[in-house]
Amino acid sequence: MTAVLNAVPETSFAEYEALKAVLDTASRRMAITVVGEVNTQGRAFAVHVATLGTADPLAPAIGFFAGIHGLERIGTQLLLDYMRILLCRLEWDELLVEQLRSIRLVFMPIVNPGGMWSMRRSNPNGIDLMRNAPLSAEGQVPFLAGGQRIGPWLPWYRGRVGAPMELEAALLLRVVEEELIARPVSFALDCHSGYGFRDSIWFPYAKSTRHIAHLPEMYALKAMLDGAYPHHRYVFEPQSVQYLAHGDLWDYAYDRVRAPSVFLPLTLEMGSWLWIRKNPMQLLKREGMFNPIKAHRTERVLRRHTDLLDFLARAAYGAPRWLPQGTSRQHMMSRAIELWYRRRRA
Repeated sequence: MTAVLNAVPETSFAEYEALKAVLDTASRRMAITVVGEVNTQGRAFAVHVATLGTADPLAPAIGFFAGIHGLERIGTQLLLDYMRILLCRLEWDELLVEQLRSIRLVFMPIVNPGGMWSMRRSNPNGIDLMRNAPLSAEGQVPFLAGGQRIGPWLPWYRGRVGAPMELEAALLLRVVEEELIARPVSFALDCHSGYGFRDSIWFPYAKSTRHIAHLPEMYALKAMLDGAYPHHRYVFEPQSVQYLAHGDLWDYAYDRVRAPSVFLPLTLEMGSWLWIRKNPMQLLKREGMFNPIKAHRTERVLRRHTDLLDFLARAAYGAPRWLPQGTSRQHMMSRAIELWYRRRRA
């Protein structure tokens, strides 16, 4: 990464140049598509998607997304690191080769290149992409943070009522529709960094305290993570446990799924207060609120979360073996409601 940082032209940024380098290396292994182009201040950035694995439309798939918020660079760095790891392993790891004959991996590491280039949470139009879907919360949202229509000069701006979704949001949803929810089983992991001392894994809904139809599947996935990595530090819960929000893209994508398809979208929220506590001076930098600044802490973060990405890819591969059915599914639904909803209401 240091070499890339030193070589970045003024018309680009480090993560974008790193992505192009990874895609150049991956050209033999991955199918690479430019799904759109974002223009800002006379600069044009392609929005790339890379896929790896089987082309069977009925095979399980998992999508990895990052860079929806331009200030949260660590999510993009995590996906780029994982892509490098996979490309290296494909040279010798026969088990990975076998795994990819049965699943499909989809990578969209920089959804919002204009925001990342200009070092802002929103896209170049001042709109927060995670508040931009055409839906509203079913309860009270936190002021501003839950999504607002006052104006783009304040954070968390949703956009004008009735306006089309922003290009970046529409591109993400198109990839989700074409690569993921059209399949019988699919997963998504959207990588962010946010306030808190804990790393969290959130799932829909953000708009409502109602539970999703695939709550038993989420419960089974959590139980598998707990069993496979008993010392992990993730808080695994619906986003609504923390707060409600308007316009969540993953709520919108999830509601477009039709039975009997199973779609399990997850959001990784890496707790940025962990890095700030270790290095309070990084608050003096704009990106310091959302990213580890020192190199050794960045490396530690990348190491800590790579196991999660690998776990989810294996869970997709093994989906026929663990997806709950029949009375087992009903039992898991009851346990999940007790864990995530009834205790909170009490």
